[in-house]
Amino acid sequence: MASIRLRDLIKAVRACKTAAEEREVIAKESAALREAFREQDQSFRHRNVAKLMYIHMLGYATHFGQMETLKLIAGSGFPEKRMGYLGLMILLDERQEVLMLVTNSLKMDLNNTKNMYIVGLALVALGNICSAEMARDLAPDVEKLMDCPQPYLRKKAALCAIRVVKKVPDLLEQFVDKAAELLSDRNQAVVLCGATLMLQILELDGSLVDKYRPYVTALCRILRSLLQLGVSPEHDIGGITNPFLQVKILRLLRLLGRGNAESSDAMSDILAQVASNIEGARNAGNAILYECVQTIMGIESIGGLRVLAINILGRFLANRDNNIRYVALNTLAKVVAVDTQAVQRHRATIVECVKDADVSIRRRALELVYSLVNESNIRTLTRELLDYLGVSDTEFKPDLTAKICVLIQRFAPDRRWHLDQLLAVMLQAGPYVKDEAARTLLVLLTNTPDLHAYAARAFYRALAQHYETASPILLTTGVWVVGEYGEMLLAGFGGPLLEGEPPLNTSDAEVVSLLEAVLRRHRSDAVVVEHVETAAMKLTARLPSQVARLRSLLGRFTHSGQLEAQTRACEYGKVFQHERIRGQLLERMPALDEAEYLRQNGILIAGAEQAASGSAGGAAAGGAAAAGAGAKPAAAAGGAADLLGGLDVLGTPTPAAAPRALVDDLDALLGGVPSAAPAPAAAPGVAVPVPAAAPSAVSDDLLSLLGGSPGPAVPPPAPVPAPAAAAADPLAAILGGGPPAPAVSIAPPPAAAPSLTPAVPSPGAVTILAWQAHGLVLNFALSKPNPTNAAVTEVVAVATNNGAAEVTDFTLQAAVPKFMQIKLEPASGTTLAPRGGIVSQRLFVNNTQHGEKKLVMRLRITFTSAGGSAHEEMAEVSNFPPGF
Repeated sequence: MASIRLRDLIKAVRACKTAAEEREVIAKESAALREAFREQDQSFRHRNVAKLMYIHMLGYATHFGQMETLKLIAGSGFPEKRMGYLGLMILLDERQEVLMLVTNSLKMDLNNTKNMYIVGLALVALGNICSAEMARDLAPDVEKLMDCPQPYLRKKAALCAIRVVKKVPDLLEQFVDKAAELLSDRNQAVVLCGATLMLQILELDGSLVDKYRPYVTALCRILRSLLQLGVSPEHDIGGITNPFLQVKILRLLRLLGRGNAESSDAMSDILAQVASNIEGARNAGNAILYECVQTIMGIESIGGLRVLAINILGRFLANRDNNIRYVALNTLAKVVAVDTQAVQRHRATIVECVKDADVSIRRRALELVYSLVNESNIRTLTRELLDYLGVSDTEFKPDLTAKICVLIQRFAPDRRWHLDQLLAVMLQAGPYVKDEAARTLLVLLTNTPDLHAYAARAFYRALAQHYETASPILLTTGVWVVGEYGEMLLAGFGGPLLEGEPPLNTSDAEVVSLLEAVLRRHRSDAVVVEHVETAAMKLTARLPSQVARLRSLLGRFTHSGQLEAQTRACEYGKVFQHERIRGQLLERMPALDEAEYLRQNGILIAGAEQAASGSAGGAAAGGAAAAGAGAKPAAAAGGAADLLGGLDVLGTPTPAAAPRALVDDLDALLGGVPSAAPAPAAAPGVAVPVPAAAPSAVSDDLLSLLGGSPGPAVPPPAPVPAPAAAAADPLAAILGGGPPAPAVSIAPPPAAAPSLTPAVPSPGAVTILAWQAHGLVLNFALSKPNPTNAAVTEVVAVATNNGAAEVTDFTLQAAVPKFMQIKLEPASGTTLAPRGGIVSQRLFVNNTQHGEKKLVMRLRITFTSAGGSAHEEMAEVSNFPPGF
């Protein structure tokens, strides 16, 4: 079969109109190549290997020709070796066993003294595909070549050494001094390769930083000479001398100056010189400026130098290249915690980036704006974000809305402003507002009596103007407020208008008409219907002249096809038969425990710890002082209660008993028999605390909470509903609520001592993946410490950092259901070194219903990543194997 040239094969493949034709051409040529390989045709061996590489790049099998590359490498001429090494790097990888056959040829070529280009070919091939075994065998030859007189070989040997130390870190010590010696070389390419090798060595072994710190002066001298050197055609790129070497030196300086004030001072002058003299007109200059900024922010630099670096990022924001703007936003997000005031100077430019056409830039800018907001600029930034919210893309609105809601909650200067802004968000992007934002608003509102009338008027206006197009969250929140404070809409009941508030003239009939209009427009939305029913029932006690009309409205749903709506209508109809207690049943909701609600839901509000917060219109926020007192018992639980969303771990005070007549009437209403000793009244879906147990039981509960050893066993009381459940969720309360969440046994992590011995899994332990994110992996090693007690499981939690940056402040918290007990031992540390750092912690779980219910655990993992970014992750582990 005649052999064709590579050019002809390429033309034939390109001429194919279908994939079938291409496969036919490749199959035909592969058969010809096999025939040529069998005949040991040496005259066209290099051409056949070239065609084999082309076929490989098209994705077809070429394993039958791998040995031909070794034969070319074994040849004596440079052209054959060049084609052979190229084929070796393309057709094989380090996992191929055939590769071991080339080790001897590589060793011979590395020691070739006649042609340095053959030595260069061997170094390039070794640096691309060497395995660990080849690295061990050939490392001495590579080390020897780093001292050879030819710069061409010294630079290639340094690059090859990078691959060697990556594959076999044990060989690191051989190249530590060699890499530093290359910095004094007169050839810039050799210096560049030496700096690259030093970076790789420091990445693999950070303890060598102290050994390299004396070279800071030499590195600064090299960088200064590059800045002062005139135009060098050999190294000039975009008018800048050797930007690749400048970037490498800046990276190396960053590692050497981190955490060391003396080294940082030594490089401050040259960093200021680079930041001031490099032009950012082209990519080469921008790359150097970016690395300079990273270095300034990564070392112990003075404030003036940091301001200079942040101003460079500000110039990047004005660049028309989206890539440069994205890099600037990404870097500013990391440094905002270091120097917030300097970043604040570029706030206007950052806000403009939120309106950019590129979605990636918008998202980065939004995250940065979120970090810049504080009490002094919340009004300005929120106004600009709200203006953009109305015209933003649909896919961008969820993130933007969530960020605005969180900012309003955290930094609201007063409660009236909080209400106004959240109402504006509901009007513009209601479908994307989460229920938690509305719940928080209602909790704050119940604790601010002076805003009740203002809130009723504000939501009434919003519903009256937008009820046809309003979102469910606006409808449910507005209907709840109107039902709760409806009488304040009438003249003479709501008090004077607040400053800047438009007047509102309405009648009780118009209030009821609004509810009817909402029902007509949103009759198919079950949640809205249920809220309207409850609001109508509330208004029967607030608008006496409209009772008959409201009762008729409720009567329409006694035959509704929606089960919950029908149930409510029938129950509310029964209430009308007991006029004596109807007013008491429909009283306004008491002020909710604001401090406890915010703490349990992890909501941060500026100034929330103060006793009161005044409104912008002069209204005082009352009730906060009383709420703070009620939060004291739960504060003893610390952050552990937050883990499961605000469970009452230590219990709440028992409420006062209801009047006897009221209890009897309630029993009659529900069809029961009056009790001789009535229990305290409880709202639907809320829990009544358990009677106080003996002191030993309380002590055991506290020990269990803190992860200590329990005392003598005391039978736990049966869990019953508790009042704090409804207080934490006002919207759920008016819907009747669901079943209370099961109580849990929670163990917060003890203070971890970094010097503690790491927890070691037992032999034969079963390992499962519990959680993975942000470069961290959390594995559980499960075992049974006592073979006679299958209910107890030993869990060794091992967290591994696979990322390139150090992770600090790592903590692990765990919670299990009530029928289980959990004990956490101290962790082995809180810091995970990059690329393999480990922290371990031992847990013991006692499943009292072992064999009936599976082991399940909820985790909260908190840590701080590079740049000071704090993370909090929640995870539920339910993939425990059978038997655990």
